[in-house]
Amino acid sequence: VTAQVTGQVTGQVTGQVTGQVTGEVERLVMQLEGPMSRAQVQQALGLRHRDHFSARYLIPALRAGIVEMTLPDNPKSSRQEYRLTAKGELLRAKLLKEKVHE
Repeated sequence: VTAQVTGQVTGQVTGQVTGQVTGEVERLVMQLEGPMSRAQVQQALGLRHRDHFSARYLIPALRAGIVEMTLPDNPKSSRQEYRLTAKGELLRAKLLKEKVHE
């Protein structure tokens, strides 16, 4: 019974997560490996323009609760890094699973 309930809850949460993210956020999730700086994530994605990266990738991921700041009390710190939340990890697992089944 527990495994069945866990599977149902995981499926519901995963469905909720994927239903509200853009392709850009999915790309971000797939590139984020542990805590990374903005510049590192931009480079991994092959993006040059900071404004475009922030508007289309980072801000939507932060607002959706998929990515979090390592220094939330100091968002403009030069030492600021970003990492996946538990919700982001779920999304990543789902995307990886889908990629395997393609």
